[in-house]
Amino acid sequence: MSEVVALNDNGHMPSIGFGTWQLSDAEARKAVSQALKTGYRLIDTAMIYGNEAGVGQGIRDASVAREDIFVTTKLWDDDLGYDLAFTALDQSLEKLGLKYVDLYLIHWPAARQRLQAWDALVEMQNQGKIKHTGVSNFTQRHLEELREHSDVVPVVNQIEFHPYLFEQQEALLHYCDEQDIIVEAYSPLAQADLLDDPVVEEIAEQTGKTPGQVLIRWAIEHGTVPIPKSGNPGRIAENFDVFDFHLSDDAMDALNGLSNGERVTHDPEVHE
Repeated sequence: MSEVVALNDNGHMPSIGFGTWQLSDAEARKAVSQALKTGYRLIDTAMIYGNEAGVGQGIRDASVAREDIFVTTKLWDDDLGYDLAFTALDQSLEKLGLKYVDLYLIHWPAARQRLQAWDALVEMQNQGKIKHTGVSNFTQRHLEELREHSDVVPVVNQIEFHPYLFEQQEALLHYCDEQDIIVEAYSPLAQADLLDDPVVEEIAEQTGKTPGQVLIRWAIEHGTVPIPKSGNPGRIAENFDVFDFHLSDDAMDALNGLSNGERVTHDPEVHE
């Protein structure tokens, strides 16, 4: 089992999660079931992934008590707005086959009615439809705008985070820490682009771990909650086996130094 981290609304979430981006319904069903059997308890999906039904079936296949699983899904750009957000959540719950989700995120800070959507998330939490409210791909500017609009602070900001983006995201990590917002790190392996980097390979050899485990541990030691994704049972288990070692200061510095600004998804400032 993974450790847990405290949320700013007095809740808790697992310190590592399982991502499902780019998995089909069928793939997600098998992978989520395998991940839960491995020990993962945080499962991450989104409406736009098109696999919520598969994720929900995978949860049922694993026969793990619902209250022990932390399920996250996300509100897509087209559904930003107060009433639209409620409809979107109901549709996600139906596909997942769940009565509630533990965390609901605004997927991107698209300009159209994101603040109204946030108001909807707050009300959803009041109604018990979601346990916690959060955002994804928000920059400091977006978070400051939200702080001026609402007294409710997101518990999570899920962002792309890996060594190639360390310098670009470092200030945002510090800001979120100051605001008591947990940073979730998606694509912690940069969609596998980092696995054969010589620096990563050398540190893996020194630690007796795999490159993927080194990268996930790096994300954890930066205080983030990584959500690696894989459809391979061996990799699913490997990515979870990251709690029995630490990286040295020199290793952390070397990985931080890989920053080159390369993203595997959109820049939030451009996406808006």
